[in-house]
Amino acid sequence: MTTESPSEFNHLETLPTAELLASMNQLDQTVPQAVARALPQLEALVEATVARLAAGGRLFYIGAGTSGRLGVLDASECPPTFGVPHGVVVGLIAGGDTAIRKAVENAEDDAQQAWQDLQAYDITAKDIVVGIAASGRTPYVIGGLEQARQHGLATGCIVCNPDSAVAAAAEFPVEVVTGPEFVTGSTRLKAGTGQKLALNMLTTATFIRLGRVKGNKMVDMQLSNAKLVDRGERMLMEELGLEQSKAAELLELHGSVRAALAAYSGH
Repeated sequence: MTTESPSEFNHLETLPTAELLASMNQLDQTVPQAVARALPQLEALVEATVARLAAGGRLFYIGAGTSGRLGVLDASECPPTFGVPHGVVVGLIAGGDTAIRKAVENAEDDAQQAWQDLQAYDITAKDIVVGIAASGRTPYVIGGLEQARQHGLATGCIVCNPDSAVAAAAEFPVEVVTGPEFVTGSTRLKAGTGQKLALNMLTTATFIRLGRVKGNKMVDMQLSNAKLVDRGERMLMEELGLEQSKAAELLELHGSVRAALAAYSGH
């Protein structure tokens, strides 16, 4: 596994801060290149996800440790960003929500638990399950994907090693091969960054394809704080040529940028 290969840097404890940071930054610049090599695989996964969500299905992430936390993060950001209901994208982590903040010992080694976790959501063949595992060998993820596939669900994955067991278990594998880490084996670094980039692309492209972005704007975002209300007002000002007071009035009246745009255009 290339993620476990020795770092090309050594004697890290002897390096000054400036050199540590410059060296990490140098390595990090290779991550987008790894994602670029995986774009055809990512395209296939996006198309599969769009098809399932358009038909009323949901996207489930399963992962452990850093990978699981990244899935939970991406899922949690879809409702405020794209205005989709909670439950359209769901992130599950080995060990349950406790493991988001504190590692749960041996949770990732149970190959049966992911499918059991998915059962709590009345999962059906309309849904898609995406496993996230830097190593590509996490039993929690392998078992969940195998069970999901046996039950007729679409399956995908995001891994950071080539030819892995997780990829073999998925119908739509995405292999972002990021190579050795700065600190040997610490996949919260380059591998985690590569997974985050791939997850950003997966859900952003999916919800753009599903009509949740207009032009280049988040017209369905939830107006859950002052910053987002201000952003919504500025969208309306730009799109409709309005003064801020009129934009604020429209936004308050209609409750979303999309609804305000539609109402104003209808006049």
